[in-house]
Amino acid sequence: MSEQKTNHEEAPAVNEQELVAYIASKTNEDPIGIRQVLKHERAFIDNVKEDAKGEINVDIDELVDYIMARKDVKLSEPSVEAILESEMDFYMEKGEAGYIED
Repeated sequence: MSEQKTNHEEAPAVNEQELVAYIASKTNEDPIGIRQVLKHERAFIDNVKEDAKGEINVDIDELVDYIMARKDVKLSEPSVEAILESEMDFYMEKGEAGYIED
């Protein structure tokens, strides 16, 4: 099981349009669906407590389950996972996030 790791206090100012375009180019998903996934991901992450370093650790399986349970999400689980993985790739390429393994 892997977790996403980001520094919540120093969250980067991201151009959402650039992020959505990047994810769409990697997943071929519709920007509307991508934005829904990102909106629910943000709500989930906002409820995760920071560790002593100001970082948050997100269990990707719990995040996917949370997003899939939202009534407005019409995407398949593999599509949601692909969107989240592409988003992580985007942040990793910018040096803003990384993975930790359990």
